[in-house]
Amino acid sequence: MSRFTEITSRKGTRSVKWDYAEELYKSDEVLPMWVADMDFQAPEAVVEALEKRVKHGIFGYTMPDDLIKESIVSWLSNRHQWAIEKDWITYSPGVIPSLHMIIQSLTEPSDSIIIQTPVYPPFYSVIKDHERKLVTNTLIYENEEYSINFTDFENKIRENNVKMFILCNPHNPVGRVWTKEELRKLSEICLRHNVLIVSDEIHADLIFKPYTHIPIASLSDEINHSTITCFSPTKTFNLAGLQASYIVTSDEEKRKKVKAHFDKQGMFMLNTLGLTAMEAAYNHGGEWLDELMETLERNRDYVTERINSETEEIRVIHAEGTYLIWLDCRKLNLTHSELKSFMQKEAKIGLNDGGTFGEEGQGFMRINIAAPLKTVQEGVDRIIQAVKNHRG
Repeated sequence: MSRFTEITSRKGTRSVKWDYAEELYKSDEVLPMWVADMDFQAPEAVVEALEKRVKHGIFGYTMPDDLIKESIVSWLSNRHQWAIEKDWITYSPGVIPSLHMIIQSLTEPSDSIIIQTPVYPPFYSVIKDHERKLVTNTLIYENEEYSINFTDFENKIRENNVKMFILCNPHNPVGRVWTKEELRKLSEICLRHNVLIVSDEIHADLIFKPYTHIPIASLSDEINHSTITCFSPTKTFNLAGLQASYIVTSDEEKRKKVKAHFDKQGMFMLNTLGLTAMEAAYNHGGEWLDELMETLERNRDYVTERINSETEEIRVIHAEGTYLIWLDCRKLNLTHSELKSFMQKEAKIGLNDGGTFGEEGQGFMRINIAAPLKTVQEGVDRIIQAVKNHRG
């Protein structure tokens, strides 16, 4: 477990999380616990595979072969009990580029696309940037828990003639892992109204016990036919800088349209090291991931117990998945602008601004707990002390 307890400095590596923090927060005293990557080294098998490939010394055009596709097929089967065909896979540099391409190739300007808010900020921009109409289905927040408003979801689809639904599962930032029943209800509504489902499942591997991630496309052949799923090993194994992801599409016509749009933009292949890391992670990273989840669970429970017991002003929303924790800070009785300043200047901790996840995120902040416990403890100490000072 030492690989998850040792602190490895990331300063000077051009890290967005660490090297950009001083510019972003206008201080070198702010502890960065914001952008969604981890402060853990990737699995040894991945590092070794990359070292071997680098030592070869030639980095020409690289074609992904069936062995890489087989590693993906095996991972989805073993980890998520979903049997896919190799031909369903399309490579992409990232989930966000995938969303851009899917929207452009399968919808038209002014088409309506629905998302469930508060949600990952790029969901808004990928819709607005391509002149599609943004429709929101606000999640229900009661008793510090989030659920889906299915009546509103269907009404919004009907009233706005929605063509596409972008699902976030596990949900970022609220940490829900949607159940089979919830996913089935969503998919049945989409099938009734001929709505294409685009499912962002980049956090699919980061699930806490006893919860289970279910790919929505795995529910039935009919749902699979109407779904495009975006995956990546980058969140799971801390490989975001290598930019390697893939899309799973069983419907051949949809798959060809999306692939054609990638080709139009000159995105013909992934980079050599991204492919190398993906294959090594999926073939040899299982044990590392199991240890990671034990570490993240301890971190989650530590953050929850301390903040919820030592403050009345901040509530930690229980995370079923991801390493991103949603904090309800509304009882501090600060405006959202004041809340951001409070965390930055009083607590001296860099968190994600809840308002960027939608208006429903006003009064909330998001903290990244994927770091050695010592770092997490320091962040929690800062928050609690700042709250006590504010209270006093």
